[in-house]
Amino acid sequence: MNETFNNFQLIDHPLVKKDITVLRDKNTNCEMFRAAVSRLSNIIAVNLSTNFKLSEIDVETPLEKTGGHELAQEIVVVPVLRAGLGMVTGFLQIMPDAKVGHIGLERDEKTLHPVEYYFKTPDNLVDHEIVLVDPMLATGGSASAAITFLKNHGAKNVIFACIVAAPIGINRLMKDHPDVKIFGAALDRELNDKGYILPGLGDAGDRTFGTL
Repeated sequence: MNETFNNFQLIDHPLVKKDITVLRDKNTNCEMFRAAVSRLSNIIAVNLSTNFKLSEIDVETPLEKTGGHELAQEIVVVPVLRAGLGMVTGFLQIMPDAKVGHIGLERDEKTLHPVEYYFKTPDNLVDHEIVLVDPMLATGGSASAAITFLKNHGAKNVIFACIVAAPIGINRLMKDHPDVKIFGAALDRELNDKGYILPGLGDAGDRTFGTL
């Protein structure tokens, strides 16, 4: 795969590769699947937060006053329902003070276009760092639509986090939202004629919630 994606950061780590393999295995049950998604979300959260802005504060240790830091902006983690819910716990373990919003999008199986059915986020998104999470970046239609919804509600700083991405989805986000950085744990080959990522890991929502 020789394409260059300026906005996409592949998180290349031995523990990531191990858990991606767990997710790909068709024999992995939903309990193991959820656990692997959560572990991967921990690692992705650490990597994408590297450039978060900090404010300096004073703190009292048991011995003296010293300098410290706190995040300069509040964080909002926004899962795309329903598969994105599987990533929330992993992110909140790393960002425990984060707020959580929700975007509900369904993919029309004929057109492959996203259809919105739910949207709820905190107010004043302009003042927050928004992390949109969805395990699969396939066609990019749902992710692009979700980012558009967030921007229409005032979001200025949006990051997209996924577990598996396909080139067509990355290209779609780079075209529609060139300001949005994308973080992922695996870059797969292509989509099949039904819009599923190959080699992929199947339907992340069904495998997370045991609704196969």
